Amino acid sequence: MPVIDADTHVTEGDDAFAYLRDSELQFAPIKGEVPARNGGSPRGYWLVGGQQMSRRIQRDGDVWKTMGELLDVDARLRAMDDMGVDTQVIYPTFFNKAVGSSMGEAALARSYNRWMADRCGKSGGRLRWVAVPALQSIQSTIEEMRFAKEHGAVGVLKKGDEEAGYWPAEPYFFPVYEEAERLDLPMCFHVGSGYTGMMPLERLAHMTQHKFHLSHVSAFCSLITFQIPDKFPNLRWGFIEVTASWVPYALYYMRRILTKSVTTPGVASSVAGSTTYQVPRDVLSRNRMYVSCFVDEDLPRIIEQTGEDNLLMGSDFVHHDHATELDFVGALQQRVDRGELSATFVRKLTYDNPRTFYGL
Repeated sequence: MPVIDADTHVTEGDDAFAYLRDSELQFAPIKGEVPARNGGSPRGYWLVGGQQMSRRIQRDGDVWKTMGELLDVDARLRAMDDMGVDTQVIYPTFFNKAVGSSMGEAALARSYNRWMADRCGKSGGRLRWVAVPALQSIQSTIEEMRFAKEHGAVGVLKKGDEEAGYWPAEPYFFPVYEEAERLDLPMCFHVGSGYTGMMPLERLAHMTQHKFHLSHVSAFCSLITFQIPDKFPNLRWGFIEVTASWVPYALYYMRRILTKSVTTPGVASSVAGSTTYQVPRDVLSRNRMYVSCFVDEDLPRIIEQTGEDNLLMGSDFVHHDHATELDFVGALQQRVDRGELSATFVRKLTYDNPRTFYGL
């Protein structure tokens, strides 16, 4: 059975920013490192105009550096063969946080997208990628989306919280959504944040859940509440790497507001912003929304709320954190063997659904 790994990563090295124009070299990220403390490991970062961005420390010769930085595309393809994966969809690491400078964002996004186009173009179609927009400039974003579509990209990266000064359901982003719909590129809300303020690395854990994960719930609810999918009837929306266990809560939350709006309309509308939306049982499929899940979640119960046709799964390759599940194919088969999941659903989860969502 063919398998599409719906959520993998690169770990950007210097090559990712080697496509900067001469006039843009001032925006080239500078490597930094925080020394290890209390027996821990050192922490890396990129410095862009005084702003710290994510950087994973990987030493030369490390196979994960080779595959993560796409220094050897064939090595990554061999690792996929070992995993039983036919296609990987790749998200960035650096851009999980937004770049504060408008000009810097545009320059770095442009370099990243050309790097990905070049490296993934050597994979025979097995490595596909999600484009990084420069959302502080709508025109730059549209230009990048058009380039990306022509060079193998299968989605557009988006944050769930405030980005470029606007929230996902605000009209500012409508030209981006319109172009994504025209290009048949889904909007991909991946773990990350539009927050551009300075946050010392040692304090990052205090904001991770709020800014990097719960923002998905906010985006999901606001898109439905303000009926944004209705405005773009052919656009697909994805919520990646935050589990799927939050979906029943989000659906309950929105339905609760609708119920209360009957008796307390003013209060309910002030909380939700609108009470003219609907949350039917097929709300995900009706709005073309897809959610990636983890292999050990209570999937039978989640399916009761989402149905089987709008869930995805990824390995988080090449990261090494709580989301990583390199043997998700084998783990799912074990759940089938135990009678917890059907083989039909697993095929949908690992092939049919990601194929539809990414337009593969």
